[in-house]
Amino acid sequence: MASSTMLSTGRSSPAAFMRNPQKLGPAAGRRGRDFFLNGKNFGRVRMAVAVNVSRFEGVSMAPPDPILGVSEAFTADTSDVKLNLGVGAYRTEELQPYVLNVVKKAENLMLERGENKEYLPIEGLAAFNKVTAELLFGADSPVIQEGRVATVQSLSGTGSLRLAAAFIQRYFPDAKVLISSPSWGNHKNIFNDARVPWAEYRYYDPRTVGLDFEGMLEDIEAAQDGSFILLHGCAHNPTGIDPTPEQWAKIADLIEQKNHIPFFDVAYQGFASGSLDEDASSVRTFASRGLELFVAQSYSKNLGLYSERIGAINVVSSSPDAAARVKSQLKRIARPMYSNPPVHGARIVANVVGDPNLFNEWKQEMELMAGRIKNVRQRLFDNLSEKDNNVKDWSFILKQIGMFSYTGLNKAQSDNMTDKWHVYMTKDGRISLAGLSLAKCEYLAEAIIDSFYKVS
Repeated sequence: MASSTMLSTGRSSPAAFMRNPQKLGPAAGRRGRDFFLNGKNFGRVRMAVAVNVSRFEGVSMAPPDPILGVSEAFTADTSDVKLNLGVGAYRTEELQPYVLNVVKKAENLMLERGENKEYLPIEGLAAFNKVTAELLFGADSPVIQEGRVATVQSLSGTGSLRLAAAFIQRYFPDAKVLISSPSWGNHKNIFNDARVPWAEYRYYDPRTVGLDFEGMLEDIEAAQDGSFILLHGCAHNPTGIDPTPEQWAKIADLIEQKNHIPFFDVAYQGFASGSLDEDASSVRTFASRGLELFVAQSYSKNLGLYSERIGAINVVSSSPDAAARVKSQLKRIARPMYSNPPVHGARIVANVVGDPNLFNEWKQEMELMAGRIKNVRQRLFDNLSEKDNNVKDWSFILKQIGMFSYTGLNKAQSDNMTDKWHVYMTKDGRISLAGLSLAKCEYLAEAIIDSFYKVS
């Protein structure tokens, strides 16, 4: 254990200290006399001896976050041509952050009403929980009508996943979570910190830059019965590769057969295709079969509420009684974790989704955002095909969906993108098309072609 010794004379003058050095012992007196004779301190005197050992010497420096660290490196770069395609945040064609008009209108409503900042209940804002479950499952869904959904507002998608992970660790201690390979980098961190064991199932096929559907089914079938299968509801992160509706049905068949528990992460509803219903179709396919399931939601992307940390965890149970008990235990876990969620973002969502006019305006804005990304995706494909003289088939770019594209570049090639071309991206070859403009597509295509052919 570290230790320190502090010698203090309080308000004593240097002269008084010199007259009575024995008060602090002979050694201290000699050190004090030398200290003053060297003319290094006057007036009030405090001396520290052996104070340089910290109790935190055993704490190592953590590595930079693989995603957020990209933005830090981008900021430090002084190049005029630099591009930040790392973090998944929507940008305008001018590559500026965008606040949705409906968000501004919802915030104005809050000001007009003079709403207070009192604590929310542990489960969050009731109006938010109602509209968010209906948005996900459909207001006329049997799981809603029968009261079989436990919805708890949480700290965006990450916090919702973490709350569910703690629930799994407590009530399913022998279960394992299967995570797609690859997946969002934070998924493994979340389950590691909750002490929930996990394994991976095959998802990405590097030969086709597409879905390894057969491998996915084989791994889900091989998993121990009753495992949790983590699925991306739409716009798979990082690949942008989604199963077709027919493939989703086969995945549901297998999960039902194996008595697995589906666990959806829905971070892009409405933002991927531009349609809220289409992007929720995978979740609704499973819910319509009467399966019990988990769904983590986030409003960071589709409403641009990145910093508001607004989301929810939904648990569909087989009965209203089971849903009530699940909700009570989710609240019990949340209480010592963060006590209760923030209100500002919840009121924005409740205002937008709960008001027919704002809701329709929101859908139009989402269509515009999704449309811009689709246009950028098409332009990038056109530029790649042109510069490559159609040697390589780049059509996988168009088959992917959402804000991300998996380029198929390896770590060395991704490093070349950054070191030579000042294009900042994650080292797995993922780029965020939301951070790309039509004007920059040609430059990015040149960088990709160079990195793909000149770096092994």
